[in-house]
Amino acid sequence: MSRTVRIGVDVGGTFTDLLLHDPARGLTWPGKLPTTPHAPGEAITAGIARLLAETGTPARDVAGIVHGTTLVTNTLLERTGAVVGLLTTAGFRDVLELAREIRFDTTDLLARPARPLVPRHLCRGVRGRLAADGAELEPLDEDDVLVQVGELLQQGVEAVAVAMLHAHRDDRHERRVRDLLARVHPGVPVTLSSAVAPVVGEYERASTACLNAYVQPSMTRYLDRLRDDLLAMGIDAPLRVMLSGGGVTTLADAKEFPFRLLESGPAAGTIAAAAVARRLGEPDVLSFDMGGTTAKIAVVGGDGPRRRHDFEAGRVDKFKPGSGLPVRLTVVDLIEIGSGGGSIAAPDALGLLKVGPRSAGSVPGPVAYGRGGERPTVTDADLVLGHLDPAAFLGGELPLRTAEVRKALDREVAEPLGLDTAGAAAGIVEVATASMAAAARTHLAEHGRDPGGFALVAFGGAGPVHAYGLAKQLKITRIVVPMRAGVMSAYGFLVAPPTVDQARSLPSALTEVDWERVTALYAEMAAHATAVLGADGTQVRLRRSADLRYLGQGAGIEVELPDSGRPAADDLRRTFEETYRATFGRSLDGPAEVVTWRLSARLPGHDIPLGCEPVAGDPRRTGRDVWFPGHGRLAATVWDRYRLRPGTELTGPAVFEERESSCAFGPECRIRVDDDLTLLVDVGP
Repeated sequence: MSRTVRIGVDVGGTFTDLLLHDPARGLTWPGKLPTTPHAPGEAITAGIARLLAETGTPARDVAGIVHGTTLVTNTLLERTGAVVGLLTTAGFRDVLELAREIRFDTTDLLARPARPLVPRHLCRGVRGRLAADGAELEPLDEDDVLVQVGELLQQGVEAVAVAMLHAHRDDRHERRVRDLLARVHPGVPVTLSSAVAPVVGEYERASTACLNAYVQPSMTRYLDRLRDDLLAMGIDAPLRVMLSGGGVTTLADAKEFPFRLLESGPAAGTIAAAAVARRLGEPDVLSFDMGGTTAKIAVVGGDGPRRRHDFEAGRVDKFKPGSGLPVRLTVVDLIEIGSGGGSIAAPDALGLLKVGPRSAGSVPGPVAYGRGGERPTVTDADLVLGHLDPAAFLGGELPLRTAEVRKALDREVAEPLGLDTAGAAAGIVEVATASMAAAARTHLAEHGRDPGGFALVAFGGAGPVHAYGLAKQLKITRIVVPMRAGVMSAYGFLVAPPTVDQARSLPSALTEVDWERVTALYAEMAAHATAVLGADGTQVRLRRSADLRYLGQGAGIEVELPDSGRPAADDLRRTFEETYRATFGRSLDGPAEVVTWRLSARLPGHDIPLGCEPVAGDPRRTGRDVWFPGHGRLAATVWDRYRLRPGTELTGPAVFEERESSCAFGPECRIRVDDDLTLLVDVGP
């Protein structure tokens, strides 16, 4: 009998979320347990073992596992990656130090850029030179390559990044370096800039190659160890990994290009929100994913979340562009805020209450968890305000400690600010909500959109808890809380389509495009993508686009191309101007040029129901007093989400509880239970 069971696993900063789906049995089963930061694989294998036991699923029946991890991001932020050496063209060893030669904050005389991943003494230039059109001006000096690499290895280099001048036009010198090292120094990981980012921009290409080399050894060890642990459990099934752009890829591809996993966790949530929006027929939604460490907000339309093709990793200042390391990869366009359930609250030097970005994580965690945390967090405030049931958190597996939370709130927040316990807790929630609302407004303003026209899809362990307050601040009148909201990122892993995104720079004036060469370029990218996806051409959906700009501009904007054939120059120019006007509110006169050609190849995703059969019994639980923004404490009815019936209509104030999350809505709200137990909430004035 064919295997049908698939499992999604999202390793967050505080909790590891899992979701098992078996279409043969019509079964969708969630799991949630604290993350094990010292060894993330421990929580993964423990969670999977528990899911299999609870659902009576033999390990041999698992057909596939899809995983997302923050390990790449953590390795970069903590600077715990490999010792990397950079090989580049002679005379250009300072490419990482020079960067873009601009200050990210001209008002701060003490501002310093992000420190390069490769120090200058480990950057070496080798003789050999290509021209801008790819023609060879000077042959590669292979003896020089071996001398430089030998010295780098003597200095402790563990991985090598290669970023030669103009390698995006012709990669012959980079490929030769790789072949030399494979022969003379086998076992040394080598990253080619022409493989990770074959696009214009010498600094960005070199930065991307260095980042990939920096995280590759640790990611390879982690993924290999996880694969071995799964095999030891009897799970002999493909392990796929979520990409930053919202697709999934193979284990081999993830090990070769781990930099593409930088934003894998946040991307999964937006894919899940897009699936919910499609099912409900919502054309525009705001994805709101709030976990234990951060909150993520993204615009999701009918075709899914918006994507962009550049990213800054490891910013010195999270909200200042230019303060990080540029990476050329496709990512979901979202904004991340340091406001999660575990975000620590405390007065600053001026006596103002601040929440985040420091987080208690899973160890020691919020005070309420009783694991050694001493600083109050957003979750602790939620507990005091009645949003969480101390006896029912995680289905009762993690009883929350109200007395300890009150003491910590009094000591750290209430007494220094002259507040009572409830006032301190309310202040923490209001500050956290205001921070998220400000970030959402900024993100939407960049898209030229008004938040009032969106429905808010709330998920994550803390997202539904704070959805009502955020919607009120943004003047959003419709909230959607899916069933299984606490593990929606894991759901995103299961519905995401296997995807390969590729790009090739071939700059030319719009009127002088060599379409024969472009056609060959697309054929090459399509063949590679189909091979990586392991599918025949009839299953793969191809999407073509190109980055265009006016002559003399530094950056381009992405323009859709027909799925096949050669577009007329006039049509392409018209599409470019329409896209430019939609982005900037105006178009310009003057010639345009194409910079980069892009191809996205994907297989069909999966349609997985989130709901479950209602459990028999009275859905009403014992009510309690709950604090609501703008209303204060009100007596709220508490409902068991598993016992609600489709079509039920309720009014606030009300609290809805499930194992992985809970949500509360004020007295002006009207709530309807959809067919799959999704909560559809209309927020009144």
